[in-house]
Amino acid sequence: MRSFSFDGRDVVHGFGVEDKVSGGRGQNLIPWPNRIRDGRYTFDGTTQQLPLTEPARHNASHGLARYVPWVLVDHKADSVTNRIRIHPQPGWPGTLESTITHQLSQDGLTVTVEATNAGTTDLPFGYGAHPYLTVGESTVDEVALTVPAASYLEVDDDRLLPLKLSPVEGTAYDLREGRVLGSMSLDTAMTDLARDSDGRWRVRLVLGDRFAELWGDETMRWTQVFTGGPNRNWSIAVEPMTCGPDAFNAGPTHDDMEGARARRDLHRPMGDFRKIAWLSKELGGCNRKSTRISCRFASRRSKVSRHDGIRNLVRGFAHPIPVRV
Repeated sequence: MRSFSFDGRDVVHGFGVEDKVSGGRGQNLIPWPNRIRDGRYTFDGTTQQLPLTEPARHNASHGLARYVPWVLVDHKADSVTNRIRIHPQPGWPGTLESTITHQLSQDGLTVTVEATNAGTTDLPFGYGAHPYLTVGESTVDEVALTVPAASYLEVDDDRLLPLKLSPVEGTAYDLREGRVLGSMSLDTAMTDLARDSDGRWRVRLVLGDRFAELWGDETMRWTQVFTGGPNRNWSIAVEPMTCGPDAFNAGPTHDDMEGARARRDLHRPMGDFRKIAWLSKELGGCNRKSTRISCRFASRRSKVSRHDGIRNLVRGFAHPIPVRV
Protein backbone atom coordinates (compact mmCIF):
# COMPACT_ATOMS: atom_id res chain seq x y z
CA MET A 1 0.00 0.00 0.00
CA ARG A 2 1.40 3.35 -1.03
CA SER A 3 -0.75 5.78 0.92
CA PHE A 4 -3.70 6.21 3.24
CA SER A 5 -5.12 9.63 4.04
CA PHE A 6 -8.01 10.96 6.09
CA ASP A 7 -9.59 14.30 5.20
CA GLY A 8 -6.44 15.30 3.32
CA ARG A 9 -4.05 14.26 6.09
CA ASP A 10 -1.73 11.29 5.79
CA VAL A 11 -2.31 8.41 8.18
CA VAL A 12 0.73 6.53 6.88
CA HIS A 13 4.04 7.77 5.53
CA GLY A 14 3.98 6.17 2.11
CA PHE A 15 5.92 6.46 -1.13
CA GLY A 16 5.51 7.73 -4.68
CA VAL A 17 4.32 5.79 -7.71
CA GLU A 18 7.81 5.33 -9.14
CA ASP A 19 9.72 5.31 -5.85
CA LYS A 20 11.73 2.31 -4.73
CA VAL A 21 10.27 0.93 -1.50
CA SER A 22 12.71 1.19 1.41
CA GLY A 23 12.52 0.05 5.01
CA GLY A 24 9.64 -2.34 4.27
CA ARG A 25 7.33 0.65 3.85
CA GLY A 26 3.73 -0.48 3.30
CA GLN A 27 4.66 -4.10 2.57
CA ASN A 28 3.00 -7.34 3.66
CA LEU A 29 5.42 -9.82 5.19
CA ILE A 30 4.56 -13.33 3.97
CA PRO A 31 5.27 -16.14 4.86
CA TRP A 32 7.20 -14.82 7.83
CA PRO A 33 7.76 -11.39 9.39
CA ASN A 34 11.06 -10.09 10.75
CA ARG A 35 14.24 -12.17 10.58
CA ILE A 36 15.30 -15.79 10.18
CA ARG A 37 18.76 -16.49 11.56
CA ASP A 38 21.26 -17.26 8.77
CA GLY A 39 18.25 -17.79 6.49
CA ARG A 40 18.14 -21.37 7.75
CA TYR A 41 15.40 -23.39 9.44
CA THR A 42 14.31 -27.02 9.74
CA PHE A 43 10.73 -28.03 8.99
CA ASP A 44 9.39 -31.60 8.93
CA GLY A 45 12.93 -32.92 9.25
CA THR A 46 14.34 -31.04 6.27
CA THR A 47 16.75 -28.13 6.63
CA GLN A 48 15.95 -25.23 4.32
CA GLN A 49 18.34 -22.45 3.25
CA LEU A 50 16.79 -19.15 2.19
CA PRO A 51 18.63 -16.36 0.36
CA LEU A 52 20.13 -13.81 2.75
CA THR A 53 18.08 -10.69 2.05
CA GLU A 54 19.68 -8.84 4.97
CA PRO A 55 23.30 -9.69 4.12
CA ALA A 56 24.92 -7.25 6.56
CA ARG A 57 23.32 -9.22 9.42
CA HIS A 58 23.38 -12.59 7.64
CA ASN A 59 19.60 -12.99 7.93
CA ALA A 60 16.61 -13.67 5.68
CA SER A 61 14.24 -10.79 6.30
CA HIS A 62 10.48 -10.17 5.99
CA GLY A 63 9.36 -13.05 3.81
CA LEU A 64 9.20 -13.76 0.08
CA ALA A 65 6.44 -11.42 -1.12
CA ARG A 66 8.03 -7.99 -0.71
CA TYR A 67 9.00 -7.43 -4.34
CA VAL A 68 6.61 -9.82 -6.06
CA PRO A 69 3.76 -8.09 -7.96
CA TRP A 70 0.19 -8.70 -6.83
CA VAL A 71 -2.70 -9.39 -9.22
CA LEU A 72 -5.84 -7.26 -9.02
CA VAL A 73 -8.80 -9.55 -8.37
CA ASP A 74 -11.65 -7.20 -7.50
CA HIS A 75 -12.10 -3.42 -7.27
CA LYS A 76 -15.19 -1.75 -5.83
CA ALA A 77 -15.93 1.81 -4.77
CA ASP A 78 -14.74 1.13 -1.22
CA SER A 79 -12.50 -1.94 -1.50
CA VAL A 80 -9.81 -3.65 -3.52
CA THR A 81 -8.63 -7.27 -3.49
CA ASN A 82 -5.22 -8.44 -4.74
CA ARG A 83 -3.66 -11.90 -4.89
CA ILE A 84 -0.18 -13.38 -4.97
CA ARG A 85 1.34 -16.86 -5.36
CA ILE A 86 4.70 -17.84 -3.88
CA HIS A 87 6.15 -20.81 -5.76
CA PRO A 88 8.74 -23.37 -4.58
CA GLN A 89 12.21 -21.85 -4.51
CA PRO A 90 15.46 -22.12 -2.55
CA GLY A 91 14.54 -22.38 1.12
CA TRP A 92 10.78 -22.64 0.46
CA PRO A 93 9.46 -26.10 -0.48
CA GLY A 94 5.83 -25.47 -1.46
CA THR A 95 3.22 -23.25 -3.08
CA LEU A 96 1.44 -20.60 -1.03
CA GLU A 97 -1.40 -18.42 -2.26
CA SER A 98 -2.47 -15.24 -0.48
CA THR A 99 -5.26 -12.72 -1.01
CA ILE A 100 -5.49 -9.30 0.62
CA THR A 101 -8.64 -7.20 0.67
CA HIS A 102 -8.47 -3.55 1.71
CA GLN A 103 -11.86 -2.26 2.80
CA LEU A 104 -12.61 1.39 3.55
CA SER A 105 -15.31 2.33 6.04
CA GLN A 106 -16.25 4.96 8.57
CA ASP A 107 -13.70 3.40 10.93
CA GLY A 108 -10.77 3.63 8.53
CA LEU A 109 -9.13 0.96 6.38
CA THR A 110 -9.53 -2.72 7.23
CA VAL A 111 -7.38 -5.33 5.52
CA THR A 112 -8.31 -9.00 5.39
CA VAL A 113 -5.54 -11.43 4.46
CA GLU A 114 -6.19 -15.02 3.43
CA ALA A 115 -3.48 -17.62 2.82
CA THR A 116 -3.86 -21.15 1.50
CA ASN A 117 -1.48 -24.00 0.89
CA ALA A 118 -1.89 -24.66 -2.83
CA GLY A 119 0.82 -27.28 -3.09
CA THR A 120 1.62 -30.85 -2.06
CA THR A 121 3.70 -30.33 1.08
CA ASP A 122 3.05 -28.82 4.50
CA LEU A 123 4.48 -25.34 5.08
CA PRO A 124 5.27 -23.10 8.05
CA PHE A 125 3.45 -19.78 8.06
CA GLY A 126 3.63 -16.36 9.67
CA TYR A 127 2.33 -12.93 8.70
CA GLY A 128 3.19 -9.33 9.43
CA ALA A 129 2.51 -5.89 7.99
CA HIS A 130 4.84 -2.89 7.87
CA PRO A 131 2.92 0.42 7.86
CA TYR A 132 4.66 3.62 8.95
CA LEU A 133 2.08 5.65 10.88
CA THR A 134 2.23 9.42 11.00
CA VAL A 135 0.49 12.18 12.94
CA GLY A 136 2.11 15.03 11.03
CA GLU A 137 5.37 15.05 12.96
CA SER A 138 8.62 16.60 11.69
CA THR A 139 10.59 13.91 13.52
CA VAL A 140 9.52 10.94 15.62
CA ASP A 141 10.98 12.70 18.69
CA GLU A 142 7.76 14.75 18.90
CA VAL A 143 5.37 11.80 19.03
CA ALA A 144 3.80 10.34 22.17
CA LEU A 145 3.59 6.55 21.79
CA THR A 146 1.46 4.05 23.71
CA VAL A 147 2.14 0.30 23.36
CA PRO A 148 0.15 -2.00 25.69
CA ALA A 149 2.87 -4.67 25.86
CA ALA A 150 4.04 -6.29 29.11
CA SER A 151 7.07 -8.00 27.55
CA TYR A 152 9.72 -7.18 24.98
CA LEU A 153 12.24 -9.29 23.11
CA GLU A 154 15.88 -8.75 23.99
CA VAL A 155 18.09 -9.15 20.92
CA ASP A 156 21.81 -9.15 20.21
CA ASP A 157 23.34 -5.84 19.14
CA ASP A 158 24.88 -7.01 15.88
CA ARG A 159 22.16 -9.08 14.20
CA LEU A 160 19.00 -8.17 16.14
CA LEU A 161 18.27 -11.85 16.79
CA PRO A 162 16.32 -13.13 19.83
CA LEU A 163 18.01 -13.67 23.16
CA LYS A 164 15.14 -13.78 25.65
CA LEU A 165 11.78 -12.32 26.58
CA SER A 166 11.85 -9.80 29.42
CA PRO A 167 9.22 -7.75 31.27
CA VAL A 168 8.98 -4.09 30.30
CA GLU A 169 8.37 -3.12 33.93
CA GLY A 170 11.11 -0.75 35.09
CA THR A 171 12.67 -0.39 31.62
CA ALA A 172 12.61 2.24 28.89
CA TYR A 173 10.38 -0.14 26.89
CA ASP A 174 7.45 0.31 29.25
CA LEU A 175 5.18 2.37 27.01
CA ARG A 176 1.91 1.18 28.50
CA GLU A 177 1.01 4.61 29.86
CA GLY A 178 2.30 6.45 26.79
CA ARG A 179 5.05 9.05 26.61
CA VAL A 180 6.82 11.35 24.18
CA LEU A 181 9.68 9.45 22.54
CA GLY A 182 12.30 12.19 22.53
CA SER A 183 15.61 10.65 21.47
CA MET A 184 14.52 7.07 22.22
CA SER A 185 15.33 4.67 19.39
CA LEU A 186 13.23 1.52 18.91
CA ASP A 187 13.54 -1.50 16.68
CA THR A 188 11.83 -3.70 19.20
CA ALA A 189 9.44 -6.65 19.16
CA MET A 190 6.86 -6.59 21.95
CA THR A 191 4.30 -9.12 23.16
CA ASP A 192 1.96 -10.04 26.04
CA LEU A 193 -0.28 -7.31 24.71
CA ALA A 194 -3.14 -6.07 26.88
CA ARG A 195 -6.44 -6.28 25.02
CA ASP A 196 -9.66 -4.33 25.30
CA SER A 197 -13.07 -5.94 25.78
CA ASP A 198 -13.30 -6.56 22.02
CA GLY A 199 -10.16 -8.74 22.14
CA ARG A 200 -7.98 -6.21 20.33
CA TRP A 201 -4.79 -4.51 21.44
CA ARG A 202 -4.21 -0.93 20.32
CA VAL A 203 -1.05 1.06 19.67
CA ARG A 204 -1.54 4.82 19.56
CA LEU A 205 0.53 7.76 18.28
CA VAL A 206 -0.37 11.26 19.48
CA LEU A 207 0.80 14.73 18.52
CA GLY A 208 -1.27 17.64 19.78
CA ASP A 209 -4.96 17.00 19.03
CA ARG A 210 -4.17 14.44 16.34
CA PHE A 211 -3.65 10.72 16.78
CA ALA A 212 -3.38 7.50 14.81
CA GLU A 213 -4.25 4.05 16.10
CA LEU A 214 -3.45 0.53 15.00
CA TRP A 215 -5.14 -2.55 16.47
CA GLY A 216 -4.51 -6.26 16.26
CA ASP A 217 -6.90 -9.10 16.98
CA GLU A 218 -6.28 -12.32 18.92
CA THR A 219 -4.08 -13.83 16.20
CA MET A 220 -1.68 -10.90 16.28
CA ARG A 221 0.48 -11.88 19.25
CA TRP A 222 3.28 -9.39 18.60
CA THR A 223 4.01 -5.93 17.38
CA GLN A 224 7.35 -4.53 16.29
CA VAL A 225 7.96 -0.80 16.73
CA PHE A 226 10.63 0.84 14.57
CA THR A 227 11.51 4.53 14.84
CA GLY A 228 13.58 4.61 11.66
CA GLY A 229 17.10 4.20 13.05
CA PRO A 230 19.08 7.29 11.96
CA ASN A 231 16.15 8.44 9.82
CA ARG A 232 14.10 10.23 12.47
CA ASN A 233 11.84 11.72 9.78
CA TRP A 234 10.61 8.33 8.52
CA SER A 235 7.62 8.20 10.90
CA ILE A 236 7.03 5.17 13.15
CA ALA A 237 6.57 1.66 11.84
CA VAL A 238 4.04 -0.28 13.90
CA GLU A 239 4.15 -3.86 12.67
CA PRO A 240 1.42 -6.31 13.75
CA MET A 241 2.75 -9.89 13.59
CA THR A 242 1.37 -13.37 14.15
CA CYS A 243 4.77 -14.55 15.37
CA GLY A 244 7.99 -13.07 16.71
CA PRO A 245 11.43 -12.76 15.09
CA ASP A 246 13.13 -16.02 14.04
CA ALA A 247 10.00 -17.98 14.95
CA PHE A 248 10.83 -20.77 12.47
CA ASN A 249 13.78 -21.74 14.69
CA ALA A 250 14.07 -22.98 18.26
CA GLY A 251 14.22 -20.12 20.75
CA PRO A 252 12.07 -17.71 22.75
CA THR A 253 9.62 -17.07 19.87
CA HIS A 254 9.26 -20.60 18.48
CA ASP A 255 6.11 -21.38 20.49
CA ASP A 256 4.27 -18.95 18.19
CA MET A 257 4.52 -21.55 15.42
CA GLU A 258 2.34 -24.12 17.23
CA GLY A 259 -0.59 -24.67 14.88
CA ALA A 260 0.88 -22.29 12.31
CA ARG A 261 1.18 -25.00 9.71
CA ALA A 262 -0.30 -24.89 6.24
CA ARG A 263 -1.34 -28.46 5.56
CA ARG A 264 -1.41 -29.86 2.07
CA ASP A 265 -4.39 -32.17 2.53
CA LEU A 266 -7.38 -29.83 2.69
CA HIS A 267 -6.07 -26.72 0.92
CA ARG A 268 -7.42 -24.79 3.86
CA PRO A 269 -6.41 -21.53 5.54
CA MET A 270 -3.20 -21.67 7.52
CA GLY A 271 -3.20 -23.12 10.98
CA ASP A 272 -5.57 -21.41 13.37
CA PHE A 273 -5.52 -18.05 11.63
CA ARG A 274 -9.23 -17.53 11.02
CA LYS A 275 -9.07 -13.76 11.49
CA ILE A 276 -5.66 -12.19 11.51
CA ALA A 277 -6.41 -8.52 11.83
CA TRP A 278 -4.83 -5.16 12.30
CA LEU A 279 -6.11 -1.68 11.66
CA SER A 280 -4.79 1.85 11.54
CA LYS A 281 -6.83 5.00 11.54
CA GLU A 282 -6.46 8.72 12.02
CA LEU A 283 -9.02 10.01 14.49
CA GLY A 284 -8.14 13.65 14.97
CA GLY A 285 -11.11 15.73 13.84
CA CYS A 286 -13.22 12.74 12.79
CA ASN A 287 -16.41 14.24 14.19
CA ARG A 288 -16.94 16.17 10.98
CA LYS A 289 -20.07 15.49 8.92
CA SER A 290 -18.23 14.98 5.65
CA THR A 291 -14.81 13.34 5.51
CA ARG A 292 -12.72 12.19 2.58
CA ILE A 293 -10.70 9.00 2.97
CA SER A 294 -8.34 8.14 0.13
CA CYS A 295 -6.04 5.16 -0.42
CA ARG A 296 -3.55 4.23 -3.11
CA PHE A 297 -1.82 0.92 -3.75
CA ALA A 298 1.37 -0.07 -5.48
CA SER A 299 -0.49 -2.92 -7.19
CA ARG A 300 1.01 -4.64 -10.21
CA ARG A 301 0.30 -7.94 -11.92
CA SER A 302 1.26 -11.18 -10.20
CA LYS A 303 0.07 -14.65 -9.24
CA VAL A 304 -2.36 -15.06 -6.35
CA SER A 305 -4.34 -17.00 -3.82
CA ARG A 306 -6.52 -16.88 -0.79
CA HIS A 307 -6.04 -17.14 2.97
CA ASP A 308 -8.53 -16.84 5.78
CA GLY A 309 -8.58 -13.50 7.42
CA ILE A 310 -5.86 -11.03 8.32
CA ARG A 311 -7.59 -7.75 8.82
CA ASN A 312 -5.93 -4.39 9.12
CA LEU A 313 -6.55 -0.72 8.61
CA VAL A 314 -3.81 0.57 6.39
CA ARG A 315 -2.40 2.89 3.89
CA GLY A 316 -2.93 2.75 0.16
CA PHE A 317 -4.39 1.29 -3.01
CA ALA A 318 -3.33 1.31 -6.64
CA HIS A 319 -6.20 3.65 -7.40
CA PRO A 320 -7.68 6.42 -5.29
CA ILE A 321 -10.80 5.21 -3.49
CA PRO A 322 -12.67 8.18 -2.04
CA VAL A 323 -15.37 7.48 0.53
CA ARG A 324 -17.67 9.92 2.28
CA VAL A 325 -18.69 9.17 5.84
